[in-house]
Amino acid sequence: MTQAVVIESGCHTCAMRARAEKAPRSFVARLWRWHTKFCPGWKAYVREMQSKGLEVPKV
Repeated sequence: MTQAVVIESGCHTCAMRARAEKAPRSFVARLWRWHTKFCPGWKAYVREMQSKGLEVPKV
């Protein structure tokens, strides 16, 4: 039986991230990747994914 994993970070459902993943060569994607370098929310999201043993999305 599989157990659902709850992700508390807003990065998991971020509209900007979804647009960036849909069109990785777009301006929005470049802006999003730049943003992840200093965003405390993204860093918390990565730590949360790692602590739950989940794969961290590539930037």
